[in-house]
Amino acid sequence: MSSSRKVLLAVTGFAAAIAAARAGDAPAPSYKGIVPAATLEVWRDLGTGNGALTHYKPATPPGHYGIGTAPTMQQIGGWTIAVPPDGSNLPPGSGTVAAGEKLFSSDCAMCHGGFGEGAHGYPALAGGVGSLAGAAPQKTVGSYWPYATTLWDYINRAMPFYAPHTLKPDQVYALTAFILNLNGIVNGKFVADAQSVKRVKMPNRNSFNWKDPRPVTHNAACMKNCAPPGSVRITSSAAKMGLTPRTTGPVDDMKGSSK
Repeated sequence: MSSSRKVLLAVTGFAAAIAAARAGDAPAPSYKGIVPAATLEVWRDLGTGNGALTHYKPATPPGHYGIGTAPTMQQIGGWTIAVPPDGSNLPPGSGTVAAGEKLFSSDCAMCHGGFGEGAHGYPALAGGVGSLAGAAPQKTVGSYWPYATTLWDYINRAMPFYAPHTLKPDQVYALTAFILNLNGIVNGKFVADAQSVKRVKMPNRNSFNWKDPRPVTHNAACMKNCAPPGSVRITSSAAKMGLTPRTTGPVDDMKGSSK
């Protein structure tokens, strides 16, 4: 037998031994006297030194990579900051309209305008009341937003655009108070806190339908005499329906065609 064939058989046998050791608890067979001594020397760190491989024991339990640590409650709390419509999870703190006006001027007006009218292509925050049913609807906090609590949540998690998560709770309350005042929803003496924000009644709060009355599908499931799979075709596309600006490229014809 050639030396290259012997090496090939040795490597194959070694791989089989590794697989057997991983598959069960029984020790792999000894290769002493079968595999050349030089090869057994290479295997020494993986076995007993005489060619009998030890059990396969992974460094970490299966499914784990041995990196990272379990998060602390403080770390988890840093991410679980969302505030739902009912206002639960609003933190302690408060803010006045006057304090919010100063903060808005320094941190927000460059994008939203000094009076919330919008600037440089960024959205308006005030105005637009009564426009939603017209030809040019304008969605603002006053004309569209359903809850003051989620206004606080949005500011807290996403604003200012260039530095989110940098505002303190008192600052977010102050900005919430000021924006509500800009829209004439609260007066200039309003103090925003975890309780008062929940009590604010937004002008458009009753215009939302939270339950979609439409069925999930309009067609009954086919149980017999169904259309042959090969006859199923895509008859429209997002481009044809005006839902995407893309107007080039083939429409999938379900045949895998590259035309």
